[in-house]
Amino acid sequence: MEQGRARTEASRTATGVPARATPGVHGGHHGRDEPARGEHVHGERPYPVPAPARRMPTRYSVRGQVLDALRKALLSGELVPGEVYSGPALGERFGVSATPVREAMQQLVLEGAVEVVPNRGFRVTRRSARDLAELAEVRALLEVPVVLRLARTVPAARWAELVPVAEAASAAAATGDRALYAEADRAFHRALLGLAGNHQLTVVAEELHRRAQWPAAHGPAFGCADLVADAAEHLELLEALAAGDLGAVEALVTGHFTGAV
Repeated sequence: MEQGRARTEASRTATGVPARATPGVHGGHHGRDEPARGEHVHGERPYPVPAPARRMPTRYSVRGQVLDALRKALLSGELVPGEVYSGPALGERFGVSATPVREAMQQLVLEGAVEVVPNRGFRVTRRSARDLAELAEVRALLEVPVVLRLARTVPAARWAELVPVAEAASAAAATGDRALYAEADRAFHRALLGLAGNHQLTVVAEELHRRAQWPAAHGPAFGCADLVADAAEHLELLEALAAGDLGAVEALVTGHFTGAV
């Protein structure tokens, strides 16, 4: 041990840096062979070092956030049918560059909410009552047969699973927030049609549904009571489906589309 201490001291004197003890040398207080506290063993750190905190991805990209904001502005009437809005002006409003605004607007072009005005920006589409009536007809042609088939094949107990979704739509309607209700309304119809097990059906139906939700130019101003009444039809439909009343189901679905807010 004295010789080992001498060699260590000699190394310290020669290099100015304390020599590292060799693993396996007696160094503990109890005479056990273990590395000294704080020294490296097999090139590893003596204590676990926590990994750097992972940056959690944001739920939506900037483009997605702008798209959500634009949809809400359209549904609330903040963006007026017939008016033209430029990407830079909207970007300034939302505190972003014009690029994500233009990208979001291109998606709204596909949804029929706006149209491109070359060298100027985007014009909010003027929706006529006829446009909305045609969309309601197409939705009825697509969804009524599917819902009637579900009424014949889905066990009554399954319809109870959709009650919380319908109640969530009713709660959204009670706030009077048309944009909030529009999202909850689509969620209910998506869950309903999802029972058919046809993904393409739900995608196409939701696109039509979203198009039908854009307000018409000079159309009626739907209030909270209108939203509440529309949401109540979801619960009525579930009751008819659970009862197997096909006539009531067909009447409720068709009427729901033609009177949709």
